[in-house]
Amino acid sequence: MTADTGRTGTSYDRLLRWGTLPVAAAVLTGTVALSMVLVAFGNITNFGTNQQFVQHVLAMDTTFKDPQLMWRAITSPALQNAAYVAIIVWEVLTAAVLVLATWLWAGALRRRGALDRARRASSLGLVMVLLLFGAGFFGIGGEWFAMWQSSDWNGLDSALRYVVLAAFALVVVHLPAGPRRSD
Repeated sequence: MTADTGRTGTSYDRLLRWGTLPVAAAVLTGTVALSMVLVAFGNITNFGTNQQFVQHVLAMDTTFKDPQLMWRAITSPALQNAAYVAIIVWEVLTAAVLVLATWLWAGALRRRGALDRARRASSLGLVMVLLLFGAGFFGIGGEWFAMWQSSDWNGLDSALRYVVLAAFALVVVHLPAGPRRSD
């Protein structure tokens, strides 16, 4: 019997189970997984669009062209394409880890336990997102290749959305989900 309603096993109780922290962690993991699946799918099926983005960022051809920075530019199409393919491979691996984590959350929620494996898989996938968009876009693209200087080929705002979502999900995944008193 619940203290607040006096009902036991009602549909109301079953509905409230959806409001738990593990469910929130599962939904956030699934949201990031879906996003990464779509990012990878888009880059694979529309290869040329973001290939141009990577080429321009690496070539630094729309930056301020400061001679003290331009030595960093990568103008070799082969190296640019290799970098882009590496990004896509990372996106696919990240999406796969997050889909697995979502599946593990779903299983753990049905069994009411075994949250540790789901939490660890989510953590791995979410850290992979942070590495891609934080280290990759902010650090390497934004700072090393001065992407922030480009008004045409600047992906920092887009990357920020992924970093914020992944970081928020990572925090929720690691919040303690123990029993709470309802005083």
